[in-house]
Amino acid sequence: MEQHQIYRLAQEYLDQEGIPGWLVYDYRQANPVFWQVISSSGHVTRPCYFYLPADGEPSLLVHHVDAGKFAESGVKLTVYSSRDSMLTALRGLLSGVSRVAMEYSPENTLPRVSRVDAGTVELVRSIGPEVVSSADLMQYATHQWTPEQLADHRATADKLGRIVNEAFAYAGERLAEGVTEFQVAEFIRKRFAEESIASPDGPIVAVNANASDPHYEPSADKTSSITPGDWLLIDLWAKGVAAGSVYADITWVAYVGDSVPQRQQEIFEIVIGARDAALNYLEDAHNQGTAVQGWQADQVAREFITDRGYGEYFTHRLGHSIGFEVHSEAVNLDSFETHDTRRIIPGVCFSIEPGIYLPEFGVRSEIDVFMSAEGPFASSPVQREVVLIKGG
Repeated sequence: MEQHQIYRLAQEYLDQEGIPGWLVYDYRQANPVFWQVISSSGHVTRPCYFYLPADGEPSLLVHHVDAGKFAESGVKLTVYSSRDSMLTALRGLLSGVSRVAMEYSPENTLPRVSRVDAGTVELVRSIGPEVVSSADLMQYATHQWTPEQLADHRATADKLGRIVNEAFAYAGERLAEGVTEFQVAEFIRKRFAEESIASPDGPIVAVNANASDPHYEPSADKTSSITPGDWLLIDLWAKGVAAGSVYADITWVAYVGDSVPQRQQEIFEIVIGARDAALNYLEDAHNQGTAVQGWQADQVAREFITDRGYGEYFTHRLGHSIGFEVHSEAVNLDSFETHDTRRIIPGVCFSIEPGIYLPEFGVRSEIDVFMSAEGPFASSPVQREVVLIKGG
């Protein structure tokens, strides 16, 4: 998204909420939001303040040694050198401002939002403004996808759907050879390269009890064989290699044999039931014109699993924001690890991925969901039945 579009959306939000301005602070790349709202031409070493009023032009407060890096930013620069001159300039920037939004979350309720250190928040408060959280503002201004980003995401998601099924087939064809989790992971990485998609880590390829570790990842020297009677979970995520691409992220499961055992089938049906209940809830809320916060969707799926006796085995949030990072900066579906009060707004993408992790095996079913102006929809392939892997 172009920076002028970010400014327009941010000011639209500030005006709607009656917040006079947005102060985006960064020191040594601690706040990724800063680098979404402003660009530089090189390494920046001193504290920076970007201020966007609800009505008016943005401005940037930077140290003298870094000023040249922002010369082509198109934003008005105020330059400081000493701490005293920084404080004077900051007081001038915030003069008469009663409230200012920052990347701050009271009591660190939302760690992904809390990018500003406590001392800087104290400093801004001492100047006069009340500091409020930019949690909803930030996602409104920076995380609404363009149609091109949605199309890119869906193309990658379709590739992941094909590749995960190819990986299950690859394992089946090599059962007699003693195929391992790591070999399947290497096959997936090879297919990523062939399809011009990439990820800096993963995939998760996990059999039996390994599938009960949500972030298990095999390596050449830590891997298990895949044999008849095994349960296999594959979680894979990637984005296109072109600049500006966004991620897709899915998890599918399979059983090595002719029919799924009753126990695994029972848990699978509970997991996909929770997944579908959360999506149905979002669809119903949209149709009724009701705004939903991230924690509420999590609670629907968590209650579904808890009511069936497995709540203690669902050990993570329901879903995460998806964007330029696979775990991105917008709303998470979470009432468990945090209490995410950010609204699920049109233009954002997130995963729905409930899981049940028993000592002997784990089940997770992950889909991506895009919240469009017409309502939410699954933007990735959706698993409906356990894949059966049969030896070749």
